Amino acid sequence: MLSNLGNILLFGSTFFTLSIVYLTFKNVREKNYYIGKKLVYFSVFQITFTISSFLLLIFAFVFSDFSLLAVYQNSHTAKPIFYKIAGVWGNHEGSLLLWVNVMVIFSYLFFVFNNKSNKSYSLYTLLVQNILILGFLIFLISNSNPFFKILPIPMEGLGLNPILQDPALAIHPPLLYLGFVGSSIYFSAAMAAILSNNGGKSFASSIKIWVVISWSFQSLGIIVGSIWAYYELGWGGFWFWDPVENASLIPWFCMTALVHSVLVLEKRNYLYNWVLILSIITFISSVTGTFLVRSGILNSVHTFANDPARGMYILIFLSLMIIFSFAIFFKRKINDNFLLEPISKETFILSNNWFMMFYLATVFIGTIYPIFTQVLYDTKISVGPPFYNTVIAPIIIPFLIMMAIGPKMSWIKTKYDNYKSLIIILVLSCVINFLIFSFFKSYSLISNLIIISSLFLIIHSIKDFILHLKTKSYFNLSSFLSHLGFGILMFFIILNHNFSKEYDLNIKVGETKKIEDIEINFKDLKIEKRENYNVIIGDFNIFDFKKNYEKKLNPEIRVYDNPQTLTFESAIKTNFKQDLYLTMSNIDGSDFYNVKFQIKPFMLWIWLAAFLTASGGLLRTFIKK
Repeated sequence: MLSNLGNILLFGSTFFTLSIVYLTFKNVREKNYYIGKKLVYFSVFQITFTISSFLLLIFAFVFSDFSLLAVYQNSHTAKPIFYKIAGVWGNHEGSLLLWVNVMVIFSYLFFVFNNKSNKSYSLYTLLVQNILILGFLIFLISNSNPFFKILPIPMEGLGLNPILQDPALAIHPPLLYLGFVGSSIYFSAAMAAILSNNGGKSFASSIKIWVVISWSFQSLGIIVGSIWAYYELGWGGFWFWDPVENASLIPWFCMTALVHSVLVLEKRNYLYNWVLILSIITFISSVTGTFLVRSGILNSVHTFANDPARGMYILIFLSLMIIFSFAIFFKRKINDNFLLEPISKETFILSNNWFMMFYLATVFIGTIYPIFTQVLYDTKISVGPPFYNTVIAPIIIPFLIMMAIGPKMSWIKTKYDNYKSLIIILVLSCVINFLIFSFFKSYSLISNLIIISSLFLIIHSIKDFILHLKTKSYFNLSSFLSHLGFGILMFFIILNHNFSKEYDLNIKVGETKKIEDIEINFKDLKIEKRENYNVIIGDFNIFDFKKNYEKKLNPEIRVYDNPQTLTFESAIKTNFKQDLYLTMSNIDGSDFYNVKFQIKPFMLWIWLAAFLTASGGLLRTFIKK
């Protein structure tokens, strides 16, 4: 029953999408830019059928309808209802249906809220967006149908990967999808702007809100995913340059550059080609990330669903997108030559773009290079934190300085004569860094310089805010929050990097081991039965003789039956100063447990700063100025 209904909804959505493509193509070919009632009705039916199919899949998961293969493979009756719902997008089929839903929703909202735009521009946007939707719907129905029926109907399901059964990961994929799938709408708008000759300020105004929304959700998705990996995977850090982590970061760099470029286009009618190319690259990089994850060519703890056949479809679709989008861009590229003053807001934003392109190129090369070495030389290599940290860290310094100064620049030309203030802030930043250096321990020159530049950004931002309160002058609150948050983020990342400690040991129940000033006492083990798993709980006491504290930590080993899986849950004690982080794993055939104890300074500040950075974008969606 559900299988038939689900397929009807999917085929209905495909029919209405095809109808929208036909009508819009017919209208633009005939140069009839009238948006008629049929187009409105088809758009309403399209979003209704698409959302209904997703709600139906949720219903199937909640009520454990194992007649559907997707439900059978990713759920079971004992699973808590929250994780039954999360299981909808915790698999390839469901996540692809979510992908299509996001594309359709953005298409409909753009259609509704941009009704005052140039009609030819609106029609072309609708045409391109629905061609994309149609491509993914065909992929969904032919290769990844979430309503595929199995017979005989099993009595019980296989269950969702236990690692995915977590509140943070339940909201992580939807947030990311709103981010990088949302970029499809300004990709379509960019194609439409070229085809309809609707460039300049009007184009920038029409896409600005969508760029900010997708950037905000992408940022939140990355943050939530990072928090999940921190406490769930036992890494003990905020970022590990995992290939799938990188796949979400690459579009974020493009979005960040695009957010700033759109401002220039809207205010000064400059950087039109930059806005076009960034709109194209953002969505292409999103689809590229999907290909890397789904194809199975990446080695990652995140790669839960992969299939070479599915990867091939995405690769072909991606290749066609790249060919046609760049063909359109270079064929009708508008001459965007203009003279920029060396000291102006436009110049600083353009510099920001180049910084972002450098970060993007570094991460992209580091992510795909192991693939090429394996294909060409049959050699597996790993590109990890040392590469990224070494290449990116020096470039962070001028980037932070320009982030501080840029918002105070004027359009066209700036007569910046307040050098005394900059020197004072720089000296103050150096003094604070020296105090940190003296209080803790020595660290590298590059760390010193990043801390100084971070403090420069933080102090400069706070100074501008205080000045605004005194003078009541114009103040961009969203920019202030994002820049301040990023400065704080970089400051605590460097402190965390330099002052973290890690202890690795093998220990039995009842033993006490001392390493440096730390004493680790493995007091006891407890076994308990939970709703859908058994858990082994370690009872540890941590003594720090130097800092004179004692903490109790209880890491877990969870044993799931459906599917049979072991997971290792970290125990974390958090305060504003540091995290105490402990994981344990059993060593086969012995009474010993491997224990990893870490001291991670200022982790809470890192999370708060990341959310503060994202909050600037969220605020921008609700205010016009």
